[in-house]
Amino acid sequence: MTDIGFLGLGIMGAPMAGHLIDGGHTVRTAVHRTPAPKELTDKGLEVLGSAKEVAEASDVIILIVPDTPQVEAVLFGEDGVAEGLSKGKVVIDMSSIAPMETKEFAKKINDLGCDYLDAPVSGGEVGAKNAALTIMVGGEQAVFDRIKPLFELMGQNITLVGGNGDGQTCKVANQIIVALNIEAVSEALVFASKAGADPAKVREALMGGFASSKILEVHGERMIKRTFDPGFRIELHQKDLNLALQGAKSIGVSLPNTATAQELFNSCSAHGGAAWDHSAMVRALEMMADHEVAKG
Repeated sequence: MTDIGFLGLGIMGAPMAGHLIDGGHTVRTAVHRTPAPKELTDKGLEVLGSAKEVAEASDVIILIVPDTPQVEAVLFGEDGVAEGLSKGKVVIDMSSIAPMETKEFAKKINDLGCDYLDAPVSGGEVGAKNAALTIMVGGEQAVFDRIKPLFELMGQNITLVGGNGDGQTCKVANQIIVALNIEAVSEALVFASKAGADPAKVREALMGGFASSKILEVHGERMIKRTFDPGFRIELHQKDLNLALQGAKSIGVSLPNTATAQELFNSCSAHGGAAWDHSAMVRALEMMADHEVAKG
């Protein structure tokens, strides 16, 4: 049994923490604005007063929060994790944030005598609930080996990509691929539907061919059934693509299709869709086509 601190009990974090409790571990948290989910406190989740107290009481501290500034605040702000650390503890950031800042955070934690893994995830709410997440890890092999049994309670495809920051770089690459696949499926279904074909039948046919993908399977269905509750919010995917575009600029790489996908997300956000599921990118194309893929 491991004493685990888990900070960030949102759409992804709550089921992830639940799996750790189900695995027989003691899990503690601190909450900021909203109470801890009752289903977790009923299972034995302990709620403490601050991230510092959580770190003091835990051997492994996991966080999954929206963006780089929130990670920095949780780790190094007043009553933050860093204030409660002692030598030998492990900090694991499962958020999706900037790779360069991740390297800086890791160094600060290492300087306190503790280990650091960046371990962003992919798989969305469904993957979190089913303990089927893909986990992309940056850090030392020995630390990864020690922590892997915890990762296995939350995910299935678990890979040590390289050193600190490399897990976050891998997640940015993942988000590029996901966004461009959503854009491709959106274009295809808008085209097929406006041309007069049944989009559900088109999707069914494409699922049996080379165009088949998880995005076509899951998000194609969302586009047809008009189920755009997150899921994974557009505003979070915008954040990830900003990381991609900023990183690309810094290393002299052009990402033209990533930029296009970001503009489609920007259009959705401008029309009140920042909190829509990212499959709702299709709505930006529908507005340009003056045609919806299907009526909900």
